Amino acid sequence: MRRFLNVIPVTDAVATVIRISPAKVTETVPLESATGRILAVPVSADSDVPGFDRSVVDGYAVRAADTAGAGDAAPALLMNKGRISMGRQEPGSAISPSECAYIPTGGVLPAGADAVVMVEYTDEAADTILIKKSVSHGENVLLHDEDFKSGEIVFPAGRRITPQDAGVLAACGCAKVPVARKPVVGIISTGNELVTVNTVPGPGQVRDANAPMLAAYLAEYGCVPRMYGIVRDEQEAFEAVLTKAVPECDVVILSGGSSKDDRDMTAGTIATMGEVLVHGIAIAPGKPTIIGRISGKPVFGLPGHPASAFVVLIAIVCPLLDRMLGIDKTLQRTVRATLAINIPSQRGREEYVRVRLENGVATPLFGKSGLLNTLVRSSGLVRIPAGAEGLEQGSGVEVILW
Repeated sequence: MRRFLNVIPVTDAVATVIRISPAKVTETVPLESATGRILAVPVSADSDVPGFDRSVVDGYAVRAADTAGAGDAAPALLMNKGRISMGRQEPGSAISPSECAYIPTGGVLPAGADAVVMVEYTDEAADTILIKKSVSHGENVLLHDEDFKSGEIVFPAGRRITPQDAGVLAACGCAKVPVARKPVVGIISTGNELVTVNTVPGPGQVRDANAPMLAAYLAEYGCVPRMYGIVRDEQEAFEAVLTKAVPECDVVILSGGSSKDDRDMTAGTIATMGEVLVHGIAIAPGKPTIIGRISGKPVFGLPGHPASAFVVLIAIVCPLLDRMLGIDKTLQRTVRATLAINIPSQRGREEYVRVRLENGVATPLFGKSGLLNTLVRSSGLVRIPAGAEGLEQGSGVEVILW
């Protein structure tokens, strides 16, 4: 029996997951709950922002031409017409030549004025204001619609909303925000050797590290992880947990049990309950990855080694999540760096090598595939294309940050 059904390139595997990806589902959430969510549709300003010419400093509203040549030695003398109140347009507040009016930060610029002199550059002498600094047209003034024009698209669909974005959305009148519903991702750990985190492992046993790692990453990415515990390598147990998880989730991930031997049941169970689309990807680590469907829901079989599972999650599963969230550009952060030493690679497979970043230099952390320590000692991954035979010292690389 062949160990893998048919090993395919990473690009073909990604094309497969995009093809079977469930459609994005839109829901509306209150603005105060929108931070971290992904916009489902573009958001436009419902009015000009700001809706009026306003001062950005405390000072005096003036005609810029009246301040020409003003300085400490020869200040411009302007008549004070009074004070501009906050939050309203003062009737009769228009500024004529040689006049000015005190205006607080955020105050409505009176008609006739086209600039504001900061209060630090003024002195009072009864009703006369001494202007000791010239200003130009528009100085210290935010013009109406200078931020956003009515109907202008403020944020495109697919943007992850930041706290700053929430403030802009509020200014644009968006109290209810249309966002992509968070995909529910079921996580099933498989293997007779696995024990729970709070169990002291016996001979031949290991604690389940994959489930917490995958759940934490998925939650940060914008999904709702749902844990289904540890399942022994028995087909009845596999079928029982999948029968429960598939209706409750949008995507299901099985960690471990992806190799094709007499004990591991993942591929066989997925095939029995649905269909196996991919079993074997030209990626290192992560070659024995499974992609399938049960009842129209994507089901992944990830390798049992944490490093392998993490690489496959980033390279293969995330493109599906991006589509479900309506993201055109991946949320993964990258940074450019210079490679410290040569990295050998086998042509024909896409390889992901863990590296540590220091002062813009990426140093590979080589180690056995089952090691956990390189996950926490590294800063991220460097991808070696399938057509390359490694990367040379000193070459520029793009590091996918954890």
